[in-house]
Amino acid sequence: MMNIEELYKIYLENPNITTDSRNCPPNSIFFGIKGERFDGTKFGDAALQNGAAYAVTEGDTLKTLQDLANYHMKQMKAKGLKVIGITGTNGKTTTKELVSTVLQKKFNVLYTQGNFNNHLGVPLTILRIRDEHEIAVIEMGANHPGEIRDLVNIAEPSWGLITSVGRAHLEGFGSFEGVIKTKGELYDYLRAHGGKVFLNKENEYLVPIAEGMEQIPYVTGGVIDNAECRMQNAESNTAQPNSASSILHSALVKFHYSVSPDATEYVQTQLIGNYNIVNLLAAVTVGNYFGVSCEDINAALSEYTPTNNRSQLMKTEKNTLIVDAYNANPTSMAAALDNFQTIPSEQEKMVILGGMGELGPGSDEEHQKIREKIQEIGVKHVWLVGKQWGKYDFETVDEVIAHLQLEPLENKLILVKGSNSQKLFKLPEHL
Repeated sequence: MMNIEELYKIYLENPNITTDSRNCPPNSIFFGIKGERFDGTKFGDAALQNGAAYAVTEGDTLKTLQDLANYHMKQMKAKGLKVIGITGTNGKTTTKELVSTVLQKKFNVLYTQGNFNNHLGVPLTILRIRDEHEIAVIEMGANHPGEIRDLVNIAEPSWGLITSVGRAHLEGFGSFEGVIKTKGELYDYLRAHGGKVFLNKENEYLVPIAEGMEQIPYVTGGVIDNAECRMQNAESNTAQPNSASSILHSALVKFHYSVSPDATEYVQTQLIGNYNIVNLLAAVTVGNYFGVSCEDINAALSEYTPTNNRSQLMKTEKNTLIVDAYNANPTSMAAALDNFQTIPSEQEKMVILGGMGELGPGSDEEHQKIREKIQEIGVKHVWLVGKQWGKYDFETVDEVIAHLQLEPLENKLILVKGSNSQKLFKLPEHL
């Protein structure tokens, strides 16, 4: 049986890795992975017929892929590659995007694309690293204990960042304490290997588990008051692209930070939600640590536009939308609603919320808390989608779409928030 060193030599000559037998570019290696609904090991011949140079279909193919990725990472680190690991309950993908955008102003950066942050996505990301890359930013996700431990052992980061810990995937983690312990596995690895952590010292859950390791505190800063933003916008009478009006422009986060006592930087972003300030400060901190100038940091953060249904502000012919339909858990849902309350709007406000998954026995209680939060912020027009709510308005997003075709909504500011599984990302074209 071929060992990893031998396989690695083949990989160097055929560095394109694929797990889809229908998509096998030249000089590629196909890995047949067994999944819950498919068995990729049965498609080796098809992969070869479709252009793959080699096919790996015997033994534990996932473990082989992970071992190959780890071996490649070791070679790249030996050549000077810097590796940053990012995880967290909320904000890890946005933070990964912001950190990478900032670092790209100075370095050649390889970073996780989309949501390739699990046991399969992380090794596939690593195997895209080439000699020209100077920094790798690797996002790591988990919904069960031990998963971050496994991923850091593959990625071997020298720096790490936990964005937050919240009440998500409780069914898999067992408890909120289980969430903290699992996310903390990144710190455990760094502590054991002399790594450093970018630490938000205002997070009461992260500070205790970061004890005994080298810490790089977040740069200080904060959100500029919305009232000040509105006044500035009124004076300039300008609005950013994709914003509904100068008033709605004030919903986009503007923040300040200082990397030295005698200078304060101000940045206008294209991000919705004051909860993103911690993600922005994380990017400032990482950029500053690696020597990116404030001018370049500011340019990167002001230019960054969110995609993939994460905190996106959209203007349709009929309504203004805040679309955050990629992920949802009790912590992020409450934060989105709190932020929605602060947004000034001449349009009538409405929320369309999808049910939150993987919450285990506490699901009913967590959904009830969100119902109470809706009442607290005073939004009168509410559509709840999904059985998780117990009493809901629509069972599926397709029912919502059918209703909209009969009774369209107009002149509303609508928050669309839900887990990806609820597929609320289908709604904007119908709103």
